[in-house]
Amino acid sequence: MASISVPDENREITDPDEIREFLAPHGLWYEKWDVEGRIDRDASNEEILEAYSPEIDALKSKGGFVTADVINVSSETPGLDDMLNKFNKEHTHDEDEVRFTVRGSGVFHVNPENGPVFAITVESGDLVNVPRGTLHWFNLCSDRTIRCIRLFEDPSGWAPHYTDNPVHENYAPICLGPSYLSPGAADGEGAGSVVDLS
Repeated sequence: MASISVPDENREITDPDEIREFLAPHGLWYEKWDVEGRIDRDASNEEILEAYSPEIDALKSKGGFVTADVINVSSETPGLDDMLNKFNKEHTHDEDEVRFTVRGSGVFHVNPENGPVFAITVESGDLVNVPRGTLHWFNLCSDRTIRCIRLFEDPSGWAPHYTDNPVHENYAPICLGPSYLSPGAADGEGAGSVVDLS
């Protein structure tokens, strides 16, 4: 289940309707798709795309997307650190970034023009978009695992454009929820680490 953290306001949002309401003024949208029993844990990329084809087709119509693929990242992924380092800094894209999380988790940090920086933690079943031109960065959680459906108008539009005055270093990339707490975190001693990817 997705959640939002607004660090500068010491605020956390977990209700899906409140998440949608919070994101809307920033041009972001959130959906929750059913995943339970829908695909096998080890389903191929093609099987995932087939299983979610009705939702993918609806998004293509809604957003003008022309293609979809599946990205599968784990700690065993060759060149993972280099991949992560491309997107661990505040940046924008020339087209919407749309991600549906099939498995794993991560955190989108968004720095909107009309509000404070906020973090959206996504888990299995969560779909979120980051509109073109929106400053953001992304972190994987400590298990370094995420499998997502990505939608594109043109894959070349997904290249990162870095900002001259980034704020990402001012915000700790913390995954929310008890599954990410380190030993002692329940007593306020800290939270699990994350890995950057966008």
